[in-house]
This record gives sequence, structure tokens and C-alpha cells, in this order.
Amino acid sequence: MANIVRHRKVNIVVLEADEAIGEHCKPGDIAVSRAADGWWTSFIGEDGAVDSYDIPYPSYLEALWAAKAAAEFGV
Repeated sequence: MANIVRHRKVNIVVLEADEAIGEHCKPGDIAVSRAADGWWTSFIGEDGAVDSYDIPYPSYLEALWAAKAAAEFGV
């Protein structure tokens, strides 16, 4: 089940491995999603395009803090 963390008026949507970004996120959101290789931080653009960092974070907390830092700068 997706969980939303609101930070600086930005929704950070935390997803489980089986949840799709497109089903739970809208433009302007940041997605933190679990995968086999770690935790990915992804950004949803105004046109719905998804852009992610090059490598996943090893832990949920690291990915969440990265998302919060991005929200500080207004994504």
C-alpha cells in the first residue's frame, strides 16, 4: 500500500516493490520505491515522465532523505 509523506508541499510517495509509479503518483510528486537492487528515488514531471537517479540507495531512509532534500529545492 502506497504511503504519502508530505514535505515542503511536495508529496513523497513510498511504494512497495509491486506498486507502479504511474498508478500512485501525479506530476510534481517524488516516488521512493523498493526494488531487488535497493530503493529508487524518482521524480514525476509535469508531463508524467519519470526520471530517476542513476543508482538506487541501499536503504529506505537514505532514499527518503534524498527525496526530502530534493523537495527542499522545489524538485
